[in-house]
Amino acid sequence: MEYYVNPNKQLTVVAGGETFIRSAIKTHFIGVGERYLDIVRRYVLPVYQKGDVLSISEKIIALCQGRVIYRKDVRVGFWARLLARFVLKTPAGFSVGNPLKMQVAIQLAGLPRVLFAAFCSAVTKPFGLRGVFYRVVGHDVNGLDGFYGGAYPEYEQMGILNPAGPERVCAEIERELGVLCAIADANDLGVNILARSPGVPFSEEILCQILRDNPAGQDNQQTPFILIRKSAVPPENKRHDQ
Repeated sequence: MEYYVNPNKQLTVVAGGETFIRSAIKTHFIGVGERYLDIVRRYVLPVYQKGDVLSISEKIIALCQGRVIYRKDVRVGFWARLLARFVLKTPAGFSVGNPLKMQVAIQLAGLPRVLFAAFCSAVTKPFGLRGVFYRVVGHDVNGLDGFYGGAYPEYEQMGILNPAGPERVCAEIERELGVLCAIADANDLGVNILARSPGVPFSEEILCQILRDNPAGQDNQQTPFILIRKSAVPPENKRHDQ
């Protein structure tokens, strides 16, 4: 098997005292309503070996489940426009600094909770605390993606929600295809493991360490799968063509 690594990412990483290969698996552009079992079967099974663990982007599972909300269906209100003005852009994007995303956040969490989260964020920011807004408002908002066409124009017209039942999805992939897997919400700022299939031998903490630099990439790499494999001797990197 040839191993692939995205630009500016390392193929191997040390976590828990062991070396792991993180091989990026490139796919076609995955659209709304595709079957994740078919996608894993097509791209992962030909290279999967016993003992491997597959990291799956939460965005891909959400798209397959149709967990999207379209721009045409979102009416941005006063509070969304106001609150979005005070959100700083990060290397991972505008997030709820986009009024569309802020409006969806209000729809998901409710205006009182969003206002309280914004207040908590404002009073703790002078003390150097970051991410307070998302800790208060909840992961459903933290995981909101889309409404931005920088990487893929198609995503400008839709917001992508968190996948439904990620534990069930992981269990199904392991049961039907024999692929041990985890669903990860990762960007260049951090990693959150949404679920693991029953046979995965690594803790959430170890998986976060393995994926801490987001080897799937932040832009248009089309590598939603990262194949994790233990390695005694790190192999040579082979990068995807740009």
